[in-house]
Amino acid sequence: MAIELINEAVSAGARQHKACAVLGLSCRTLRRWQAAPGDLEDKRGQARHHRPQALSAAEKEAILNVCNTPAYQSLPPSQIVPKLADQGIYMASESSFYRILKASSQLNHRGNAKAPYPHPKPLALVAYAPNEVWSWDITYLATTIRGQFLRLYLMVDVFTRMIVGWEIHPDELAEHAANLMIKTCMRNRVKPDSLVLHS
Repeated sequence: MAIELINEAVSAGARQHKACAVLGLSCRTLRRWQAAPGDLEDKRGQARHHRPQALSAAEKEAILNVCNTPAYQSLPPSQIVPKLADQGIYMASESSFYRILKASSQLNHRGNAKAPYPHPKPLALVAYAPNEVWSWDITYLATTIRGQFLRLYLMVDVFTRMIVGWEIHPDELAEHAANLMIKTCMRNRVKPDSLVLHS
């Protein structure tokens, strides 16, 4: 039918490539169809083919009804299909269940998954002068013994990028960090409540 329509348009004075474009074909496809003997079948990848094994609308509706029953409404298809199989019921494959639930927008948060919640944007800290914002971290330092490390506790002023305090300890304890903070504030004559310590 497409060949007949294009031939009719060309005989009426239309350009062949424009007539092909109206039908969503290329001239190369038309030439291939014209050269093919006998029955022509659309072999384009995006062409819609009839699939006899495809689920009907009634079968899809039955799957949705089963998924929405109280026994299965909070379960994902990976648990629904085996539970149905234990009862001797096979409706469709697990991937078909997923596909049908996704098409009906029922796939999100089935089971014990918590609904997503918006994470607040972290507070942007800006330092306009020295000793307003400090940053700190603990870094592992290798020793001469394989597998043993020392911990470098380091505090840096964000504005000047200057190291304001550091200590090395063999272990990682909150007490070491707290003591370093107190000593660094005393050494730099800074009140602890007047600055922000950012990790």
